[in-house]
Amino acid sequence: MIRILLAEDDEAMRLYLARALERVGYEVQSVDNGAAALPLLERERFDLLLTDIVMPEMDGIELAQRAAEICPDVRVMFITGFAAVALKAGRRTPEAKVLSKPFHLKDLVMEVDRMFQSEDQHGRL
Repeated sequence: MIRILLAEDDEAMRLYLARALERVGYEVQSVDNGAAALPLLERERFDLLLTDIVMPEMDGIELAQRAAEICPDVRVMFITGFAAVALKAGRRTPEAKVLSKPFHLKDLVMEVDRMFQSEDQHGRL
Protein backbone atom coordinates (compact mmCIF):
# COMPACT_ATOMS: atom_id res chain seq x y z
CA MET A 1 0.00 0.00 0.00
CA ILE A 2 1.22 3.48 -0.85
CA ARG A 3 1.89 5.53 2.29
CA ILE A 4 1.39 9.30 2.32
CA LEU A 5 2.60 11.76 4.94
CA LEU A 6 0.32 14.80 4.87
CA ALA A 7 1.55 18.04 6.47
CA GLU A 8 -1.19 20.68 6.55
CA ASP A 9 -1.77 23.25 9.29
CA ASP A 10 -5.46 23.83 8.53
CA GLU A 11 -7.24 21.13 10.53
CA ALA A 12 -10.38 21.01 8.39
CA MET A 13 -8.35 20.78 5.18
CA ARG A 14 -6.05 18.13 6.72
CA LEU A 15 -9.00 15.91 7.73
CA TYR A 16 -10.75 16.46 4.39
CA LEU A 17 -7.66 15.52 2.34
CA ALA A 18 -6.76 12.53 4.52
CA ARG A 19 -10.29 11.09 4.28
CA ALA A 20 -10.41 11.54 0.52
CA LEU A 21 -7.08 9.79 -0.01
CA GLU A 22 -7.93 6.99 2.42
CA ARG A 23 -11.25 6.39 0.62
CA VAL A 24 -9.41 5.56 -2.60
CA GLY A 25 -6.98 3.20 -0.90
CA TYR A 26 -3.98 5.22 0.27
CA GLU A 27 -2.62 4.97 3.80
CA VAL A 28 -2.36 8.50 5.20
CA GLN A 29 -0.65 9.80 8.29
CA SER A 30 -1.18 13.50 8.94
CA VAL A 31 0.50 16.21 11.00
CA ASP A 32 -0.18 19.91 11.49
CA ASN A 33 3.26 21.30 10.61
CA GLY A 34 6.62 20.45 9.11
CA ALA A 35 8.42 20.09 12.43
CA ALA A 36 5.99 17.34 13.45
CA ALA A 37 6.61 15.51 10.16
CA LEU A 38 10.38 15.16 10.55
CA PRO A 39 10.42 12.49 13.30
CA LEU A 40 7.95 10.42 11.27
CA LEU A 41 10.15 10.66 8.17
CA GLU A 42 13.11 9.48 10.25
CA ARG A 43 11.24 6.48 11.75
CA GLU A 44 8.91 5.34 8.99
CA ARG A 45 8.85 4.87 5.23
CA PHE A 46 6.56 7.06 3.14
CA ASP A 47 6.09 7.05 -0.62
CA LEU A 48 4.77 10.62 -0.82
CA LEU A 49 5.14 13.77 1.23
CA LEU A 50 2.05 15.89 0.57
CA THR A 51 2.64 19.26 2.18
CA ASP A 52 1.27 22.77 2.34
CA ILE A 53 3.96 25.39 1.76
CA VAL A 54 2.94 28.00 4.34
CA MET A 55 2.87 26.46 7.83
CA PRO A 56 4.06 27.50 11.28
CA GLU A 57 7.35 26.26 12.77
CA MET A 58 8.69 24.76 9.52
CA ASP A 59 7.27 25.52 6.09
CA GLY A 60 6.70 22.94 3.38
CA ILE A 61 9.73 23.91 1.32
CA GLU A 62 12.13 23.43 4.23
CA LEU A 63 10.32 20.20 5.09
CA ALA A 64 10.75 18.93 1.52
CA GLN A 65 14.45 19.83 1.58
CA ARG A 66 14.94 17.97 4.87
CA ALA A 67 12.86 15.02 3.64
CA ALA A 68 15.10 14.72 0.57
CA GLU A 69 18.09 14.34 2.88
CA ILE A 70 16.40 11.83 5.20
CA CYS A 71 14.69 9.69 2.56
CA PRO A 72 15.81 10.59 -0.97
CA ASP A 73 13.24 8.30 -2.61
CA VAL A 74 10.18 10.06 -1.17
CA ARG A 75 8.16 11.97 -3.74
CA VAL A 76 6.90 15.44 -2.92
CA MET A 77 3.71 17.28 -3.80
CA PHE A 78 3.00 20.80 -2.58
CA ILE A 79 -0.55 21.99 -1.97
CA THR A 80 -0.71 25.75 -1.72
CA GLY A 81 -2.29 28.99 -2.76
CA PHE A 82 -0.80 30.87 -5.73
CA ALA A 83 0.43 33.71 -3.55
CA ALA A 84 2.48 31.30 -1.45
CA VAL A 85 4.10 29.81 -4.54
CA ALA A 86 5.10 33.27 -5.74
CA LEU A 87 6.37 34.19 -2.28
CA LYS A 88 8.67 31.17 -2.09
CA ALA A 89 9.64 31.03 -5.77
CA GLY A 90 13.22 32.10 -5.13
CA ARG A 91 14.02 29.19 -2.81
CA ARG A 92 15.61 26.00 -4.08
CA THR A 93 13.23 23.07 -3.71
CA PRO A 94 13.39 19.37 -4.47
CA GLU A 95 11.59 18.38 -7.66
CA ALA A 96 7.92 18.40 -6.77
CA LYS A 97 4.43 18.66 -8.18
CA VAL A 98 2.51 21.78 -7.11
CA LEU A 99 -1.26 21.69 -6.76
CA SER A 100 -2.71 25.18 -6.26
CA LYS A 101 -5.61 25.86 -3.92
CA PRO A 102 -8.48 25.81 -4.39
CA PHE A 103 -8.59 22.42 -6.07
CA HIS A 104 -11.16 19.68 -6.33
CA LEU A 105 -10.53 16.43 -4.45
CA LYS A 106 -10.73 14.45 -7.69
CA ASP A 107 -7.80 16.54 -9.01
CA LEU A 108 -5.73 15.71 -5.95
CA VAL A 109 -6.50 12.00 -6.21
CA MET A 110 -5.79 12.05 -9.96
CA GLU A 111 -2.39 13.71 -9.43
CA VAL A 112 -1.41 11.28 -6.65
CA ASP A 113 -2.55 8.33 -8.79
CA ARG A 114 -0.54 9.66 -11.72
CA MET A 115 2.63 9.86 -9.59
CA PHE A 116 2.44 6.12 -8.91
CA GLN A 117 0.74 4.89 -12.09
CA SER A 118 3.88 3.78 -13.95
CA GLU A 119 5.02 1.70 -10.98
CA ASP A 120 1.58 0.08 -10.71
CA GLN A 121 1.68 -0.89 -14.39
CA HIS A 122 5.03 -2.61 -13.92
CA GLY A 123 3.98 -4.44 -10.75
CA ARG A 124 6.64 -2.89 -8.53
CA LEU A 125 4.35 -1.87 -5.68
